[in-house]
Amino acid sequence: MSKPVVAIVYHSGYGHTKAVAESVLAGIKEVDAVEGVLVSVDEVDEKWDVLDGAAAIIFGAPIYMGNVSAGFQAFAEKSSKRWFEMKWKDKLAAGFVNSGAQNGDKHQGIHAMFGLSQQHGMVWVGLGLHPGNNNSKGSLEDLNRLGGFAGAYAQSNIDEGPDVVPPATDRRTAAHLGRRVAEATLRWTRGA
Repeated sequence: MSKPVVAIVYHSGYGHTKAVAESVLAGIKEVDAVEGVLVSVDEVDEKWDVLDGAAAIIFGAPIYMGNVSAGFQAFAEKSSKRWFEMKWKDKLAAGFVNSGAQNGDKHQGIHAMFGLSQQHGMVWVGLGLHPGNNNSKGSLEDLNRLGGFAGAYAQSNIDEGPDVVPPATDRRTAAHLGRRVAEATLRWTRGA
């Protein structure tokens, strides 16, 4: 029996969100019984079969002007052909976002991804972590330092490249999301 696939479909304008996607993939790879696959929205026309065959899809996008990037939105609109046939119904879904600001309307972007998943009849998996850095003993190094619940949040200073930002703690939070979705995928597919 082949391993269930967790696909990460993402848009990255400057490489920062790709770095987050790679961290999500690293978390998926911690679960031996699951295969992780990266799909850039720029190559999605050649990779629809990967998404259609996946047991779970994790969406990722930068936040520009308070919402997901136009590149991610174009992918979402292209996915309507899948919607007509409900090809993604009952797949697991999750999401991550990245922006220059600490807040940057990240929740708006996660909400857009959640709405997309619900259009497709998918089952959303949240981050499953308490917020980090929210008390006097907290630290910027805490997992979930930006306090997301519905998905993984990352922050990248706009004057630094993806070799420097997002910081390690945001990458570890993204890896946590990948691992969580991979583990949920095993439970979901074994129970089917």
